[in-house]
Amino acid sequence: MAWNPDTYNKFKAERFAPFYDLLALVNIRPGLAVVDLGCGTGELTRRLADALPGARVLGIDTSAEMLSEARVFANEYVTFAQASLEEQAEAAATWDLVFSNAAIQWAEHHDVLLPRLIATLRPEGQLVVQLPAQPHNASNILLNELAAEEPFATALKGWKGRSSVLTTDAYARLLFENGGRGITVYEKIYPLVLPDVAALLEWVSGTALLPFVERLTGETRRQFVAEYTRRLQVAFDKTPVFYPFKRILMAATF
Repeated sequence: MAWNPDTYNKFKAERFAPFYDLLALVNIRPGLAVVDLGCGTGELTRRLADALPGARVLGIDTSAEMLSEARVFANEYVTFAQASLEEQAEAAATWDLVFSNAAIQWAEHHDVLLPRLIATLRPEGQLVVQLPAQPHNASNILLNELAAEEPFATALKGWKGRSSVLTTDAYARLLFENGGRGITVYEKIYPLVLPDVAALLEWVSGTALLPFVERLTGETRRQFVAEYTRRLQVAFDKTPVFYPFKRILMAATF
């Protein structure tokens, strides 16, 4: 996907809030070897490194656009590289901390991905992950309902945003069955208070809407966005718009 860092950063404060709850789950020790999966623009990768004394942090992302923005946050302790989550899960490198803030929802088969990420940890290493609870969030539900209708179902060739996100129970079991200790898994609502539906559409356009519109062209794309906007207006008919954004946070030591 072609990410737009400017669109993404318009809601920086809202996107950063879960990061601090996630950071609070990290067992801070000196000199950690850390990988940040899905580092985006790199600002939070730098903040993660600054919170971990003497840590060496590698931020990875698939987006060249995001990594271009990330360069300004690099220093002797923080580096960046272009790679996918799946590639990192297959890497031979070993880490004291595998950290991921709002990224693994784009990867498939979490029941396979998480054990592979856990396998890259050193003894007493920690996996700390946050991701949107996509199946429970209204914006995702509306997108998939619309994608299943004509003319969009045909234009999308049957594709829709099938979420790989599991339940909190399933994540807790995965962590336990792979040897996790000190397991924490919970879902939290991060309220978005936005001036109107146009602002909500702009929020979604920086993430969930992207894979739909990039598969559509011309008038069909315009119709899809217009109808999605209309449905958002029906679902969120009060101003300011209150959007209860649900996220899952988890951590365990191995």
